[in-house]
Amino acid sequence: MTAIRPPFHRSVRALTRPLPRTAATLAAACGLCALSLVPATGPAAATGDGHGSEGSSSSVAMAGGGALLAEPGVHALPHDGVPDVPSGLSALSWLVSDATTGQVLAAKDAHRQLPPASTLKTLFADTVLPRFSRDTTHKVTDSDLADIGPGSSLVGIQAGQTYSVGDLWRGVFLASGNDAVHVLAHMNGSVAQTVSEMQAKARMLGADDTHVVSPDGYDQPGQVSSAYDLAVFARAGLQNSDFAEYCSTKSADFPGGYDAHGNYIDSFGIQNTNRLLTGAKGVTPYPGLVGVKNGYTTNAGNTLIAAARRDGRTLIATVMNPQSGVANAVYNEATKLLDWGFEAAGQTTSVGTLNSMQPATVQGSSASAPLPGRELGENAGQAAGRAANRAGKAGDASPAVGHPASPASARGTSASATAWYVGGGLAVAAGLSVLVLRRRGAGKAR
Repeated sequence: MTAIRPPFHRSVRALTRPLPRTAATLAAACGLCALSLVPATGPAAATGDGHGSEGSSSSVAMAGGGALLAEPGVHALPHDGVPDVPSGLSALSWLVSDATTGQVLAAKDAHRQLPPASTLKTLFADTVLPRFSRDTTHKVTDSDLADIGPGSSLVGIQAGQTYSVGDLWRGVFLASGNDAVHVLAHMNGSVAQTVSEMQAKARMLGADDTHVVSPDGYDQPGQVSSAYDLAVFARAGLQNSDFAEYCSTKSADFPGGYDAHGNYIDSFGIQNTNRLLTGAKGVTPYPGLVGVKNGYTTNAGNTLIAAARRDGRTLIATVMNPQSGVANAVYNEATKLLDWGFEAAGQTTSVGTLNSMQPATVQGSSASAPLPGRELGENAGQAAGRAANRAGKAGDASPAVGHPASPASARGTSASATAWYVGGGLAVAAGLSVLVLRRRGAGKAR
């Protein structure tokens, strides 16, 4: 040890002196090489539009919820011992998140822009519901009902009849009545004004995938949303006690009117069309379900936002357009996601965050603790590798037509790790070069 110490200390002292020009030049060159290999913060951008839909404007840098959710494919980071994401999910896009913390537990193509059908009524409610007291009444006119699309779902509103706002909202949430939506939109000023305000509300909530054309979700060219945005709308809505009440109501009496024979009917019963809530048509009701909204149109297929509460934790699952062709697939796949979510919550690293600007408190739900993340020192490539492996095991990473699967997340994080290793090696080489040149310089000085 005594033979090693003198030159070692000389080397340390030498490093404190100004660098000779040759050594400084070499160190700077090595440093620049190392820095050039270090990527910008976050995963590499996915190729293509990143969402599998034409006209998508989101990017990895700007996508709501974080860069990982902007990449195609399945994303989940469960801790060791936690089951993989359910297999056999055929939906084009889905997401499961914590309504209180806003953390996304898992997702597939979260920002893929797709027709939302009546799930868009959640954004309509976020926008218009706070405007009127439930006891406010309105006498419906012919103009209120003039611009409803043919084939729309209707609760049965009649011109000349007077309805309370509470009745109208039950018509929206239970019967998915486009007639109730249009009456409320006209009360709000006009359909066009309401559409504009819905678009502004979506942007305020950080839901940038949504383009509103009709307030009721009726198929219109260019009208799209995403699994991510629908979760944002539901999370915001559940913070409103009226929203939470309406979306969880299974059945109600609705004011009547005149039947086809001219007879006046005082009232009639309506039932919520969300089968996961009511158990209708062979669907098993989900324990603890609190709504939120289902939908169907020719272009959208079946869509669903389902929120459920268990042990003080509320989760939101969004499912868009299952492709399996199995009856009640949208409800079955939402059930699988909620089951997995309650088992994995608190034991998985978040893959993104819902960008709702509302306070993170959910009506009737106690706040759950933030989900623990992995240690900060963990290699990002390892985490991405595990996520890719889990997605592969789940058998749910195969994309829809025109939406190529890409392990961009794994490639980006692996590339990041590789760059750090190479950069670190170059930095060490630069240090050794400086050390050698110092010692040569020191020998000449002596």
